[in-house]
Amino acid sequence: MLEIRSFIKHHEFYLALLIILLITGLSIATSDFMTLGNIFDMTVSSAILGIMACGLFVVLIAGGIDISFPATAAIAQYVMASYILAHGGSFTLAFTLAAAVGLVLGMLNATLVYRLKVPAIIITIAMLNVYFGLLIYASNGEWLYGFPEWFMEGIELFTFTGSDGYDYGLNLPIITLLVIIALTSLLMNKTRIGRQIYAMGGNSAAASRVGINLFALNLFVYGYMGALAGIASVVQTQITQSVAPNSLMGFELTVLAAVVLGGASMTGGKGTLLGVILGVALLAILKNGLTLLGVPSYWHTVVTGLIILLSISITALNEKYQAKQEA
Repeated sequence: MLEIRSFIKHHEFYLALLIILLITGLSIATSDFMTLGNIFDMTVSSAILGIMACGLFVVLIAGGIDISFPATAAIAQYVMASYILAHGGSFTLAFTLAAAVGLVLGMLNATLVYRLKVPAIIITIAMLNVYFGLLIYASNGEWLYGFPEWFMEGIELFTFTGSDGYDYGLNLPIITLLVIIALTSLLMNKTRIGRQIYAMGGNSAAASRVGINLFALNLFVYGYMGALAGIASVVQTQITQSVAPNSLMGFELTVLAAVVLGGASMTGGKGTLLGVILGVALLAILKNGLTLLGVPSYWHTVVTGLIILLSISITALNEKYQAKQEA
């Protein structure tokens, strides 16, 4: 009973409650929402958002912020796709190559943020434009397509045929998302580095005094974000079967919204991966539901913003209530 009361006080409880209410409402409003095909498509389409949100979650917990990851992902995607089209390979090679490019660009961000002592949001917005500009210059804005058959077919495990006659199973986007969630959970909850990331985000000066290498930790968190951006770019390429240099641009606000909606503090040191997953799920359900209801796309952003505002308000009120109770 005590554990239930403790959970009710957390942001994740209200987020889960909001998701349940949203699912209930959409199930009543449209018969297409709770079909296997729609749930499967919604999960696949939100895999890229979920992977990038895991990376941004780590950066925010560390007290930083990264806005440049869409351009990082675009560069990693273009390098990976160019190599695969020219030389062939495998998914292992594709993920390794894209993650390596993202890692290098993420660590460059970390170096600039730490050495220049300029707010991370300014540095990463600047690097977003630098990276994207260089990509357009190098690629001439050309699309890439015509991938090998193995890449276009992807990976599928535990396949079965649904009552609607379509085949379902664990495909590449879903498998990748599950692996990244498990890896991020292990990192943040079970490792010394995870505890150091929370400590640095909570109080960087105190973390430095106890011997934590802040520069190395910044290299790690921004590098992790970059690597996951690269991994997400491979998933996006496999889904769309093509590469457009600008296909991921503008994605930063959606990812940031999901992570903040999940309860991660913009000042660092607070937040859970469960909250981030719920935030991703809420945005995915909301977008899918509005589409099924035929709501014009320009209202999607308005409703998403209102949902985030409501979520943050509930969290703030809950924290004030807890503070009064403790006093």
